Amino acid sequence: MTPLSLFELNNLVRSVLEQTLDDDYWVEAEIAEARLAQNGHFYLEFVQKDAEGRNVFARARAVMWARTYNLLSPLFERATGERLRAGIKVRVQVSVEFHELYGYTLNISDIDPSYTMGDLLRRRREILAQLEADGIRDDNRSLTLPALLRHIAVVSSAGAAGYGDFCDQLRRNDYGLAFRVQLFPAVMQGQNVEESVLAALAAIADEADRWDCVVIIRGGGATTDLADFDSYALAAAVAQMPLPVIVGIGHERDETVLDFVAHTRVKTPTAAAAFLIDHGAAQLARLDDLHDRITQHARLRVQNAKSRIDTLALRLATMPRHRLLDEHHRMALLNTRFTQSARFRVQNARIYLQHISPRLAQAATQYIQHAQLQVDALAARLAALDPVLQLRRGYSLTFAPDGSLLRSIAELRHGDRITTRLSDGTLTSLVTDNSP
Repeated sequence: MTPLSLFELNNLVRSVLEQTLDDDYWVEAEIAEARLAQNGHFYLEFVQKDAEGRNVFARARAVMWARTYNLLSPLFERATGERLRAGIKVRVQVSVEFHELYGYTLNISDIDPSYTMGDLLRRRREILAQLEADGIRDDNRSLTLPALLRHIAVVSSAGAAGYGDFCDQLRRNDYGLAFRVQLFPAVMQGQNVEESVLAALAAIADEADRWDCVVIIRGGGATTDLADFDSYALAAAVAQMPLPVIVGIGHERDETVLDFVAHTRVKTPTAAAAFLIDHGAAQLARLDDLHDRITQHARLRVQNAKSRIDTLALRLATMPRHRLLDEHHRMALLNTRFTQSARFRVQNARIYLQHISPRLAQAATQYIQHAQLQVDALAARLAALDPVLQLRRGYSLTFAPDGSLLRSIAELRHGDRITTRLSDGTLTSLVTDNSP
């Protein structure tokens, strides 16, 4: 067999396709890539996935020439409310073209706007509906963003350019704001995205008191790569995070279900950094405004105080003369009142003494007479108790050997000498028996 050149082979393929295929076909596919060129041509990449919407098993390039795009695109947007973009599923009329240099391409000539949205969008709507039914869709969006966002927990891939751009932009901010950023690394592309991001969010939630907010960032890529973020488990985790979550995944055109449940949605990782910087700058501006207001208020208070001091100084300058006159008048009035009061009290005392003098003399005489009677009675009682009189009546006093008055025979011992006093003399006795 004679070998063919590559051009000859491609030419042969082209001829076979032109002879075999119909002029056009209606094809259903999902747009994985979409790009509008400067010349107005619209370049697409179609894919077909398995039933789970994860694995791609068919792929084809397509083009909608500028004239056709300018005609079909407005019609599609008016009918569906969506622009032609990655992530939607379309039904298009195509012709199959094969060029020796550019290869296999589908040339789009018409589009059916009534065809439903793509699997990604439909699944996203189903996830959001389930979150709404569970009552958690707006939980994270209802959290209050702290006034200061300094401690940032980031979920991203360590080697991702988006993460590097994010950190670099925070460091180079024009306001001198200081951020403490810690990466909680996660797989952001591939089969382990869901499990890895969930693990990172769980680690942040365990130490939520250390962080002001969570930032989930990933640079742009094919829509099929971002499909892993359209997950109910991820959306539910973000919605129920105890910290505000800021999501910046992809490029301007990209969108995931996390954008609809996060506290704040931004377009890119650098936009997430810009949001944090702008928030801090707004707080600085607020502090500057408060500083200006406090300064103005303090200046006004000082001016008012100075005015009051000046007024008081004028009043104090004229006050001593008035105070001296007032005090002189008050002292004269008090002198008059004291003089009159003293004279009145002396007169009252003299009248009182004149009235009470006779009564005092009479009371003193009566008191003396009464006291004399009491003295006479006491003298009679004392005379009656005189020991001499008692001895004359026949009584005697007996003294113990030590000279003390004897009151009981228990105080004596055999052989003691005792002295007995009678009215006319004393006698001494010897104790021979002191039995009771």
